[in-house]
Amino acid sequence: MKNLLYIVLLTTQVFFAQNGFENGNALYQKGKYQEAIAAYETELSAKKQSVELYFNLGNCYYKLNKVAPAIYNYEKALLLNPDDTEIQNNLKFAQKLQIDDIKTLEKVGFNKIIQDFTNTYNYNTWGGITVGLSIVFLLFFVGYYFSQITVSKRLFFLGMFVVMLLLLVSVSCAIFEKNQFNNDQPAIVFSEVVSVKSEPKVGAVNAFVLHEGTKVYVLESLDNWNKIQLTDGNEGWIENSTIKRLK
Repeated sequence: MKNLLYIVLLTTQVFFAQNGFENGNALYQKGKYQEAIAAYETELSAKKQSVELYFNLGNCYYKLNKVAPAIYNYEKALLLNPDDTEIQNNLKFAQKLQIDDIKTLEKVGFNKIIQDFTNTYNYNTWGGITVGLSIVFLLFFVGYYFSQITVSKRLFFLGMFVVMLLLLVSVSCAIFEKNQFNNDQPAIVFSEVVSVKSEPKVGAVNAFVLHEGTKVYVLESLDNWNKIQLTDGNEGWIENSTIKRLK
């Protein structure tokens, strides 16, 4: 009886979750974007997350010209699927609504070469490549172990050596990218206008001004303040209430 009750409750939850998402889609198609947002938000309040959910939320907010929520939800979708070109394109359209035009400080030297290479794929993709190379290595090992011909043994051994080198590279890239992902603490400015301070206090000198939708990176926190950095290298302190973290 208990198992039957559990199945009924689980089925009911799935049914309502699907209805909530589908209802949001139907409302979006009718141009009822605010109502669609409410339907999608019920999914998030039930701790349901998906690429499609954040992407659709971003589209709704974009249609309503709400810059910060649109960018925030597109960025959340990209965290779940970094390689989705449709999300990337919609994010670019939303970013055109921003007031701030923050340049990206280019890295130089050996660090730039390493980062450009590891950024080719995200850490999940590098992990998949590592698994694939591990299978290839195993196949070469089996060929080496069972081969009776000297030339074949040498070729299989050489293949094992090359694949092992590639394995080390892919594992290193996966670890590097994962560390980068964990260390980065991005956030989106939600206040229409906010003064970034030189120190973590209200009376401090204004370092610069930011507007809604701008992406910042949190370096450290102190009470009600966050030290942030922009992609152009500028740093300052901003109040917690003015930003919304992506992670």
